[in-house]
Order: sequence, then structure tokens, then C-alpha cells
Amino acid sequence: MKTDLTKKFKEYYSAPREPALADFDPGKYLSIEGKGEPSGKEFSAKVETLYPVAYGIKKICKAKNLDFTVAKLEGLWWVANGKDARTTPRTEWNWKLLIRMPDFVNETFFKDACTEVLEKKGLELAKKVKFESLENGKCVHVMHLGPYKDEPETIDRMTAVIEAKGLKKAGLHHEIYLSDPKKTAPSKMKTILRQPVR
Repeated sequence: MKTDLTKKFKEYYSAPREPALADFDPGKYLSIEGKGEPSGKEFSAKVETLYPVAYGIKKICKAKNLDFTVAKLEGLWWVANGKDARTTPRTEWNWKLLIRMPDFVNETFFKDACTEVLEKKGLELAKKVKFESLENGKCVHVMHLGPYKDEPETIDRMTAVIEAKGLKKAGLHHEIYLSDPKKTAPSKMKTILRQPVR
């Protein structure tokens, strides 16, 4: 039976319309880091490397009767020296792209998939992909509806809730992309926004 992470971890892949507290367990992820414009060449090239590795792992798992649906793309975002991203040129934005993996995926599956991507697709960036466990923990999260450019208003609402509850930000801004921007009208885009807190 195929594992679908969006169904197995329903709470992780959902969020309320208004910012609220949540707590999530650690997870296993494929990741690749970069810097610059989200619609730039580096970002695109690294997305186009991460997915072949994910599907390579899926192929290996399927042969072992451990098939799964490749999960949604996620991203962690930050700017050096704690600067405000809104007043920082996008060329200076740092990001780590993520795709969550099922618990049964291991280092061997990952390495075998990377090797195949390198040999068959010639994607040298596969050498930059990592397989890691990430802590999730306590956060304030919300469902952002609409284009990415309107996120600052939603982030302001999250910040207001964080401050009202006497909490402090304690990690990188986290996004989960539920909609495909190539297939979805900007007004109907759904993106989960998360801010770790303590």
C-alpha cells in the first residue's frame, strides 16, 4: 500500500486560517541550500535536482514494496545578520529547500538515488543534496491564501499572535507549498507559513 505523507501527517500538511500554536515531531527530509531570487536560475536548478532524487528514492522503495507519494516542496528562509527580509534585496535571501521523506527511507536509499541521478541525468547538483532529520517542535502556523507577494501581511498577523502569547521567534521562517504556481491562479494559492517559537 502506497504511503501518502499528506494523509499520514494530516496536521503537518494543514493549518488554520488564523495564526495558532502547534507542535510537530521531527521528520526526515531531503534538502538543498541556496541563495538568491526565488524565481532565479539557482533556485530553479536546485528544485529541478531535488525532485529527481526524491523520485529516485521512490523508485528504490517501490521495488521493495515500500512505495510512497512524493511530498510537497517546503522551504526555510533567512537573511544574514538577522536583517528584515522585506528591506533586503532578494539576491541576499538564503533558503533551504526540503521534501519530507517517509520514516522507512534510509541513508543507503538516499545515496543510491543520488548516484543514479548523477550517472543517468548528469545533474552535478545532486552532490549538494543532503538527507537529514530536522526538529520541528513548537510553532505558530497559518494558512496563507493568495500570492507569495502578499505574505508579509500574514506574517504580521503571526507576529502579533507570537507577541500576544509572550513567545519569541526561535528558528527559521518555514513554508510548505500546497499549490503549484504553474497550475493555480495566484488568488487561489495555498501556502502554510510556520514560525518556530519558544
